[in-house]
Amino acid sequence: MNKISRKVMSSWVAFGPRFMPFADAATAELPLSRLLRLSLFQVSVGMALVLLIGTLNRVMIVELDVPASLVAIMISLPLIFAPFRALIGFRSDTHRSELGWKRVPFIWQGTLVQFGGLAIMPFALLVLSGGGNASHAPIWIGRLGAGLAFLLVGAGLHTTQTVGLALATDLAPVESQPKVVGLMYVMLLVGMIASALFFGAALANFTPGRLVQVIQGSALATMILNVIALWKQEARRPRRLATAPARTPTFRESWSSFRDGDRALRRLIAVGIGTMAFSMEDVLLEPYGGQVLHLTVGTTTKLTATLALGGLCGFGLASRVLSRGADPFRMASAGALFGIPAFVCVILAAPLNSPAFFVLGTLLIGFGAGLFGHGTLTATMNRAPADQRGLALGAWGAVQASAAGVAVALGGIVRDLVTGAEGANPASVLGGPAGGYSTVYAIEIVLLIFTIVAMAPLVMATREPRVAEAPALEHR
Repeated sequence: MNKISRKVMSSWVAFGPRFMPFADAATAELPLSRLLRLSLFQVSVGMALVLLIGTLNRVMIVELDVPASLVAIMISLPLIFAPFRALIGFRSDTHRSELGWKRVPFIWQGTLVQFGGLAIMPFALLVLSGGGNASHAPIWIGRLGAGLAFLLVGAGLHTTQTVGLALATDLAPVESQPKVVGLMYVMLLVGMIASALFFGAALANFTPGRLVQVIQGSALATMILNVIALWKQEARRPRRLATAPARTPTFRESWSSFRDGDRALRRLIAVGIGTMAFSMEDVLLEPYGGQVLHLTVGTTTKLTATLALGGLCGFGLASRVLSRGADPFRMASAGALFGIPAFVCVILAAPLNSPAFFVLGTLLIGFGAGLFGHGTLTATMNRAPADQRGLALGAWGAVQASAAGVAVALGGIVRDLVTGAEGANPASVLGGPAGGYSTVYAIEIVLLIFTIVAMAPLVMATREPRVAEAPALEHR
C-alpha cells in the first residue's frame, strides 16, 4: 500500500508542473500554500469585475432601462483613477512606514475603498429600480450614487491589484517572478469564473432585492478574502528606516528612466490598442444576449464565466509556450489574431439566431485576450528594472485600465448612436437591435488589426540581436 501511495504522489507531483498553469511557481521561500493564500486578493478583484462589467450592466440596461451610454460611462468611471496606478506602484516601491511595511498599507486602503463602493451601490440601485420607498426619490440621486459606487469600487480594485502584484514579486525569487505574477492572473480568472457562476445561480429568478443581497455579500467577501490574503505576508522591517538612502528618486525621475528603457513607450501603446480591441464589448455582451438572442439574466451572467474560461485557457497555453523561451510579443500578436474570428462569430450569432455561435465567439474572445495579456505582462516583467517593478506593473496596469475604460465608454456610446440612427432611418442596412452591437464588434476587429501592426516592430526587434551576433562570431 505504501508503494502504491508513493507512486500516486510522485505521479501527481509530476502532473502538476506539466499540466497545471504556474504550478511550478512555488519555491522553498514561497510555498504554494502561501502563494495561493496571497492570490485571494485577485479573487476579490475578479468578483468585483464580474459584478461591474457583467451582472450590473445587463441589469441596468435591460431590467432598469438605463441608457447603455450612461451605463458605459458609469463602468468607465474608474478610468479617472486608472492613470494613477503607475504613481501608486512607485509610491509602494519607496514608501517608508513606521510599522516597517511598504505594500500592506496600500492594499488595505484599497480594500476599504472597494468595500465602501460596494456598500453604497445597493441603495443607488434601489433608487434606480423605483421600488418601495425609493419611488419618491429623484432618479438623478440613484444615478449619482451608482456613479460614485462604481468609482470607489474601481479605485479600490486598482490600488489593491497594483500593489498586490508588486508584493507578490517582492516575495518571489527573481527567476520565478513572471510565473508568480502569471499565477496571480490565473487566480483572477478563477475568481471571475466562480463569481459569474454564483451570481448567475443567485439571480436566476431576478428581483431587485435579490440583487441587493448579492452585492452586500460581495462586499463582505471582499473584506474577508483580502484580510486572509494579507495576513503575515509582508515582513515588518522597522530598521530599514535607519538604513534608507538619504534621497529617493522622484516619480518624474523614475518615470523618465523607465520611459527611456527598452522600447517602453511602444510596448505601452501596443498594450493600449490591444486592450481597447478586447474591451469595447465588455458592457455589451450580456445586453446583446438579452436583447438580440433573448437569453435570461442567469444565462447571460454565465457568459462572463465563459469569457474567463477562455482567458484561463489562453493563460495556460501561454505559460506553457513562454516557459520554453518563446517571444512574448509574438504570443501577444497571436492573441490579437485569435480575436478576429472571435468577433466574427459574435456578429454572425444575430443573423443566424445562434446562441452557440455567441458562446463560441465569447470563449475565443477570452482565449485571445488571455494570450495577449500574458504576452504583454511577461514582456513587462522581463524588462522591468529590479527597483522599478511596482512602477512597471503600475504603468502596464494604468495603460490597460485606461484603454479599457475608454473602450467601454465608446462601445456604449457607439451602440446608442447607431441604434438611434437606425430608428430614424427604417431603411438602414444594419437593421434591427443587433445593428448597434455589430458596429462595435466590427470596430474591435479593426483595432485588432492595428494591434498586430503595432506589435510587428517589437517582434522584429527580438530577432535583431540574434542576426547581429552571427558576423561577430565569424569575425572571431
